[in-house]
Amino acid sequence: MTDIILDVRGLQKHFPIRRGLMRRLVGQVKAVDGVSFAIRRGETLALVGESGCGKTTTARCILRAVPPSAGQVNFTLEGRTVDLATLPRRQLRPLRRHMQMVFQDPYSSLNPRMVVGDIIGEPLLINGMSNRAERRARVVELMELVQLPAAYFNRFPHAFSGGQRQRIGIARALALNPGLIVAGEPVSALDVSVQAQILNLMLDLQDRRGLTYLFVAHDLSVVKHVSDRVAVMYVGRIVELAETETLY
Repeated sequence: MTDIILDVRGLQKHFPIRRGLMRRLVGQVKAVDGVSFAIRRGETLALVGESGCGKTTTARCILRAVPPSAGQVNFTLEGRTVDLATLPRRQLRPLRRHMQMVFQDPYSSLNPRMVVGDIIGEPLLINGMSNRAERRARVVELMELVQLPAAYFNRFPHAFSGGQRQRIGIARALALNPGLIVAGEPVSALDVSVQAQILNLMLDLQDRRGLTYLFVAHDLSVVKHVSDRVAVMYVGRIVELAETETLY
């Protein structure tokens, strides 16, 4: 695989430190300080490191959940490459369907006031699928894809276990057929026995749908199981990047 889908160059995110009544700038926290890596289409790159090293902030900058301070985030889609770091928000919005996230906490990432069918179908509705029957059919297809019975369509999130909620989150992320999925420690909040089920599901979906993963984690046993390459972060920088077998 030589087809690059994401090329991050010199990414920085500095948070200002302000003090006093006038909120005077006295310093900066360099959460991400010159991170560079590339991800090939169809592979899994794991971003690992201790808590506070900047790996989650890096993922959020790539998705423009927070604006980067500097650097490039080159995303290639259908032969066209755009820099997500500098793209105006109006031009960024149509691209968001091609980049989705699976969140760490399956308990807080789902709206407790919405039933499962509406949660999974919300991206479809936002992106123009107004026909209710078509939307329901697509949601049922996605539920079956992540091994959830269609009979759960009208249940609320509180009725599900952590593993089932994470399956709902994965189905929601897949609704718009994205090319890149950023998984922010997607199994760290789950029991060990359930972790293996979710990881195997993600690997199966990758094989069947050609997905590309940026997998953020700190559990090295999990990373070894799912990744093709590993980037190790420390105090905002990547200090090592290698094929998984070579690094371990």
